[in-house]
Amino acid sequence: GRPLRRAAAACHALASQGQQRVSAMSVLAGAPLAGLTATAAALIQRGPRQPRKLAGAMCRKRTGDRRRPLVLRADAGVEAEVSQSVGTEEYSALEQLAASAEASAAPGAEGDILSFCVFGASGDLAKKKVYPAIFALFYDKHLPEDFIVYGYARSKMSTEEFKDRIRDSLPCRISGAQDCSAKVEEFLARCHYHAGLYDDPEDFKALHASMKEKEGGRGGMRVFYLSIPPSIFVPVAQNAARHASMEVGNTRVIVEKPFGRDLESSRALTAALAAELPEESTYRIDHYLGKELIENLTVLRFSNIMFQPLWNRQYIRNVQINFSENFGTEGRGGYFDEYGIVRDVIQNHLLQIMALFAMETPASLDAEDIRDEKVKVIRSIRPIDMDNVVLGQYKGRQFGEKQLPGYLDDDTVPVGSRCPTFAAMALFVDNPRWEGVPFLIKAGKALHKRQAEIRIQFHSAPGNLYKKQLAGPSDCHGSNELVIRIQPDEAIYLRINSKIPGLGMRLDQQDLDLQYKTKYGGGGGARADES
Repeated sequence: GRPLRRAAAACHALASQGQQRVSAMSVLAGAPLAGLTATAAALIQRGPRQPRKLAGAMCRKRTGDRRRPLVLRADAGVEAEVSQSVGTEEYSALEQLAASAEASAAPGAEGDILSFCVFGASGDLAKKKVYPAIFALFYDKHLPEDFIVYGYARSKMSTEEFKDRIRDSLPCRISGAQDCSAKVEEFLARCHYHAGLYDDPEDFKALHASMKEKEGGRGGMRVFYLSIPPSIFVPVAQNAARHASMEVGNTRVIVEKPFGRDLESSRALTAALAAELPEESTYRIDHYLGKELIENLTVLRFSNIMFQPLWNRQYIRNVQINFSENFGTEGRGGYFDEYGIVRDVIQNHLLQIMALFAMETPASLDAEDIRDEKVKVIRSIRPIDMDNVVLGQYKGRQFGEKQLPGYLDDDTVPVGSRCPTFAAMALFVDNPRWEGVPFLIKAGKALHKRQAEIRIQFHSAPGNLYKKQLAGPSDCHGSNELVIRIQPDEAIYLRINSKIPGLGMRLDQQDLDLQYKTKYGGGGGARADES
C-alpha cells in the first residue's frame, strides 16, 4: 500500500545518493518495515556485490529456506544471473531478462518499457534464432505489455524491408498455436530498424534518439543483443553503453559465444566490457545449453534417486558426447576458419555439457553454486594427450547424383587452410568420482547425419549368467546404455537386456524409450531448436 511505496521511494533516494542501485523490493523482502531506511543505507555502504548477499541472508533467516534468495537482488536482473553460469538458449536468456524487467519496476512505475536492440540484425543468427526467440516470448506472454524491438546493422534498408526479411522466420513455436498470422503482424508492429556503422558514435547517438522517440521518453530497461562477430564486440558495447543506454532505468548487454579466441583475448574482452558495464549487466550466453534435453540433464540426474548411486566410475564405463552436422560451411568459411571445430563447438557447447554431466551436486540452483561445481570439473580435466586426439577436414564427395563440395571448395575459405572441421578426443577427469573414465568428445561438419547426443555406457554385470545368450563384443556383453538424444527428435532411452518371448532362453537388448515428440507433442515446446 501507500506506506510501502513511500518506504520504497526512500530506499531509492538513498540508493541514488550512494550511486548504487538497490532494489526496494530486495529490502522489503528481507527487513522489517521500521528498519527500511537503515537497512538500505547499510546495503549501499557494502559495495556492489554485498547488497544481494546481505538481503539474501536476511531472507534466509526469516524463511529458513536457502532456495529463496532469488527473489532478492542488488539491482534488477540479478535473478537472471542463472543464465550467466548455466548458459541458455536465446529464449531462456531473454525470458529471464524480460522477467527481471517487469520485477525491477518500482511501485507505481506502470509506464516503464522494455526495449530490445539486436546488433547484427541483418545476419543469419538474428534472423534464424534471435528474432524467433523474442517472438516466442511475445506469443507465450513472457514479455510486458510495453516493449519494442530494434534491429541495428550496416545494411541499408527501411523498417518495412526489414520486416519482410524476418517475417517468414517467425513461426508460432508453441504447440497448438492459434491466430499465428495475427500474432506475427502484432509483433512486427513493435519492430523497427536502424542502419549504422558499428564504430561510429554518431550513429549510436542517432539510434538512441530513435529509440527514445519510440519509447515515448519513458524509462525501463534496454537489452542490447550482440549478434555480431567477436572482433567488434568491444566497439559496439562501448558505443552502446556510452551513447545509447537507457537514461532512466537499466541497460543489459547479451554477448553470444565465442567470447574470444583464446584465454588472452577472452580476458581482454572481459576487461574492455568491464570498463563500460558492471558485471551484473553483462550476460555471456551459450545458446546450446538452452536446449530441452540439456536443461533436463541435471533434472534427470539430481531428481531421480535411481541414477545417483550409478553416476560414477564404479558403474560407468565411458561417456560419449557426440555432435555432427550433415552440412558444411556453406559460405561461412571465413568465420569458421578463424575458429575451427574445436573452438566453435567443443570448447563451449560440448565442454559445458561435460561439466554439467560430471559436476557434483550444487548447494543450490543459484548461479554461483552451479558455476563453482562446473569449474571444479574443468580444473580436474587432465592435460590432453595428443595421442588421444584425431583431427580431420571434410573433402568433396558424391552423394547420389549430387556432388558435395569439400571444405577447401568453399570460396570463403582461405586457400590451403588446415583448419579442422572434425575433432575427436578422449578427456579424463582426475577426481574420485571419475578417475579412469574416458569422456569421448566428437564433433564434425559435413558428416553423414545431423545428430547430437550423450551416450553413457555402463560396465557389464559381473559374473554375467547370460553371456552365451547375448551376442556382441566379448568385453561388453549386455552392457546397459543410457542415451540422451539432444537433436533431432529429442529423446531419453535406457537400453536393457530382456528375454525374447518363446521357448528357450534367448536374450536381446531393448530400449525403454521416452520420445519427447510423442509424450509432449512438438518435441521441445516453445524452445525447440534445430541448431
